[in-house]
Amino acid sequence: MKVIGLVGGMSWTSTLEYYRLINEFTAARLSGFHSARMVLYSLDFDEIERAQHEARWDDATDIIVSAGKALRQAGADFLLICANTMHKVAEPVSERSGLPLLHIGDVVGSAIKEAGFNKVGLLGTKFVMEEDFYRDRLERNFGIEVLVPPEMERRVVNGIIYEELCQEKIESISRQKILQVIKGLVARGAEGIILGCTELPLLIGPDDISIPLFNTMQLHAEASVQRALA
Repeated sequence: MKVIGLVGGMSWTSTLEYYRLINEFTAARLSGFHSARMVLYSLDFDEIERAQHEARWDDATDIIVSAGKALRQAGADFLLICANTMHKVAEPVSERSGLPLLHIGDVVGSAIKEAGFNKVGLLGTKFVMEEDFYRDRLERNFGIEVLVPPEMERRVVNGIIYEELCQEKIESISRQKILQVIKGLVARGAEGIILGCTELPLLIGPDDISIPLFNTMQLHAEASVQRALA
């Protein structure tokens, strides 16, 4: 089994879920007492969050590159960035760290096409919803039309992620707000919803809505196990 390298700590709540899921998928595939071979570099999310909101993406890149190099030295065979937003810097991180990267957007795009969908709604941080690094990858590489909420609703979703979920706060009223945003996307023709932030599955699950959810963290974790065992 190849060694999975995880850059985590963005936030630690979702990193914890990555660790659990990767081990569960490994145990399911191999049975017995098997668990995953992986090394984890957990970052201080405060540094990343400040760099994001001050538009210091070069600084954020340097932080993750340093983590990637450390993971390579620790024996990792490939890299996972445990966050959708930080895939904004995926290419330079992979190039400078010297490790191939399993891109979360490619994993999600493949799952959407396998489901036979062509139009989906996207929820995530404001960076994921408003910038082109994520949406364009899905549209260009997989031919998927990506819908995002209106500006006011994007602010609501972004606020719930940073002010609540990243700080381990789960509020039922916020779940209702997210479900209302999803309702609007469905009314515009979304066939499924991408939970394009690894914290969102802490709040929303498949039993909450009538159309498919694409849990990016779960898909990413499962794909990493498939790659490690290939």
